[in-house]
Amino acid sequence: MYVADSRANTPGAPASADGAVRPLAGRRRAVVAPTVLALGTVSLVTDVSSEMVTAVLPLYLVTGLGLSPLGFGLLDGIYNGFSALVRLAGGHLADRGGGRHKWVAGFGYGISALCKPLLLVAHSLTPIGLSLAADRTGKGLRTAPRDALISLSSTPKTRGRAFGVHRAMDTAGALLGPLVAFLILRATVDGYDAVFTVSFCVAVFGVLVLVLFVPGGGRREGDATGDDARPTLRAAVGLLRRRDLRRITVCALLLGLATVSDSFVYLLLQRRLGVPDRWFALLPLGTAAAFLLLAIPLGRLADRVGRWAVFLAGHGALLVAYTLLLTSWHGAALPYLVLALHGGFYAATDGVLMAAASQGVPEALRSSGLAVVQTGQALARFACSLLFGAAWTVWGDRAALVGAAVALAGCAAFSLTLRPKGTVTA
Repeated sequence: MYVADSRANTPGAPASADGAVRPLAGRRRAVVAPTVLALGTVSLVTDVSSEMVTAVLPLYLVTGLGLSPLGFGLLDGIYNGFSALVRLAGGHLADRGGGRHKWVAGFGYGISALCKPLLLVAHSLTPIGLSLAADRTGKGLRTAPRDALISLSSTPKTRGRAFGVHRAMDTAGALLGPLVAFLILRATVDGYDAVFTVSFCVAVFGVLVLVLFVPGGGRREGDATGDDARPTLRAAVGLLRRRDLRRITVCALLLGLATVSDSFVYLLLQRRLGVPDRWFALLPLGTAAAFLLLAIPLGRLADRVGRWAVFLAGHGALLVAYTLLLTSWHGAALPYLVLALHGGFYAATDGVLMAAASQGVPEALRSSGLAVVQTGQALARFACSLLFGAAWTVWGDRAALVGAAVALAGCAAFSLTLRPKGTVTA
């Protein structure tokens, strides 16, 4: 793989009047910037830590602590949606400093790392909820600045590929995390405590990698116009006046309302197939493997044929996975198909959505603009976790999944009519 000049200074490259480095004429423009690779390494290490916890958390809470599906839905909603409350703040802080993206992201990674040991002493709903809320606060602070760094270090025509490379590296960590958790649970007596302790150590290492190897800020030539925008919270919210970004945000919110969380998908699979508790931590490996294999190809496809088409196709794959879980089929291939579709959904939507949202957003507000989209999606998924957990408690898991499938089909059909122009082609 050829590596591009990052936004750090390159020997021999001329500087413009504003101090930004421009690539030499005739030099081969690389596929992926070093900033993307460095951030991918940080995400890989951090995801090993976070997915170790995520892989065992549903079983720990439902089986170990005896939480009801409604109680688990509340905690899962906190885990996946609390970051929405601070994403705009993280994006705003990164934009205001001009080059603070790295340090705001690093602060978020640090908060998440420090929360891991708290799970060792939390054995009831309230302290566990507070620990997860703090962890998601860290995620909320770091996500928009990190994605802004990826966007700003890439050209518009290769942005889908850049996000695909990052998500593939990120998912490699997600693939390793459950495996490490599984091995720890098999090798230790107090398995959950050991998982939380090792997760903390790995998270600290991820923070060190970011501090030492991720370059600071700068801007990429040939990006969106309007860079004279002042990075204020009012300006960030005002980005929704842009037609394409507003439509992207609305669609991300609606589709998020029908996106059942990963943990519920794994619990549904376990119940359908009677998976023993000791093997539960391996279920996320199927999703991660499919995500890892498909992230780069689908990112490249999005750059060529249009990001919105790939984004909606990903939700179509998720709908097929829901349908398979609702059928009476119990074949040996069922878990492999469901997890492959689940991973394909993430590969077609996660980085692709950020690449689509980056188009047309000023560089000075890039982090804030991405945070607006992420906030809408995170709040919607928070609501979905609460509603799905409540529906499961009252009507059962099958009725809850039928409702989610119908809602997803309806939201996808509506989103098809709102296709933003900026996402049709690279």
